[in-house]
Amino acid sequence: MRQPTSQQQAPGLSDVEADRVRRRVRLLVDITSRVAEYRDGLRRAADRLTRHEATIIADLEQHGLDVTQLREVLWGGHVLVDDPDLYEAWRFPKSRERLSSHHKSVDKETYPDLGLKGPLVREKLHGRTKTGTWVQLEKTPAAMGDGFRLPTWNDVLHLCDFVVYKITKSNVGPWGLSKQTERRPLYLSPSLAGSVQVPEAARPELARALQRTEAADDTSSTSPDLAALFPPPERTSAEAELVHRPGTRNGRGLFGASDVHTDGLADTDAGRALRDARTTPDWTLPEAGRTEAITLRGKGKQIRTVVRRVPATEQQEDM
Repeated sequence: MRQPTSQQQAPGLSDVEADRVRRRVRLLVDITSRVAEYRDGLRRAADRLTRHEATIIADLEQHGLDVTQLREVLWGGHVLVDDPDLYEAWRFPKSRERLSSHHKSVDKETYPDLGLKGPLVREKLHGRTKTGTWVQLEKTPAAMGDGFRLPTWNDVLHLCDFVVYKITKSNVGPWGLSKQTERRPLYLSPSLAGSVQVPEAARPELARALQRTEAADDTSSTSPDLAALFPPPERTSAEAELVHRPGTRNGRGLFGASDVHTDGLADTDAGRALRDARTTPDWTLPEAGRTEAITLRGKGKQIRTVVRRVPATEQQEDM
C-alpha cells in the first residue's frame, strides 16, 4: 500500500471549529474534574488545545464518547473504534511513525503506528486494527521509530512509565492511570450485527409472498414493450433470499447484492466473543394454534393475513 503523501494528510478542523471544540473540551474537563482526579495542568492544556487534537476529540465524540469515557481517554485508556477511515483522518503533517507493541497482528509496514505531540494529548499514539482504528494517549513522548538514534531523557521517562504499567496493570496516560488497557479496551461504535434464521414452517409462505411482491413491483418502464426487453432476474428459489447459508451471498433480504444489510459479525473482539457464545438459535416461534384468515382494507389496498383469537382467560394468565 502506498503511503499517503503530504498532500493527502488530514488538515484537521478549521480554526473556528477547533475553537468550538476547545471550549467544549474545556467544559467537559471542568465537569469531569468534579468527580475525578487529574494531574495538575489539565485545564491549562485544554486552553491550548491544537486544531489536530481538537479533530481527534471531535471524532471520538461523534463515535459516542461521553464524559465518563473522556476521563478514561485522558487517563490513557486504550480506545477501539470500528472505523478504519480514522487511521488516515488522524495522519496530520506533524504526525510521525512510531514503534509500539500494540496490535501486533496488523501489518506495520502497511499501517505503521503514528504518534503526535500536543499540550492536551501529550503523546497521542494510534494505529490500525483489522476492522478499525485504535488510539491511546501517553504521558511521555518517546522518540522510538525507524532507524538508529541515541536514547533521550524522554525515552528514560517512557521506560519508567512502562514499569508503572507492569506494577499497577494500568496505562500511564497524560493525566492519570487507566485500567482500560489493550486487553480491556474502551470500545466506541462497535460493529455488531447478527441474524436469526427464518423458522422452517414459515419459509414457504414467505417465499410465495416475495414472489408476489416482485411480480407486483415489476414496473421498470411505462412501456410494456420496453419492459419485456429487461426482465427481472430469475431465481430458482425465492427462499434463498430468506435463509442464510454460510459461504454464500444469500439470506440477506431484498438487498442481497448490496451492503444495506449485514448478516454476519465483523472480525472484531466483540464479534468473536459473540460468535463463540452463540451457535444456532435454540428457540423457535410458538405454535400458532387455531388461526383464521382475514383481509385488512384501507385506502384502496388490502392485505391478506392470519390471526389467532386468544380467549380472555389466557390473556389474564399472560399478564
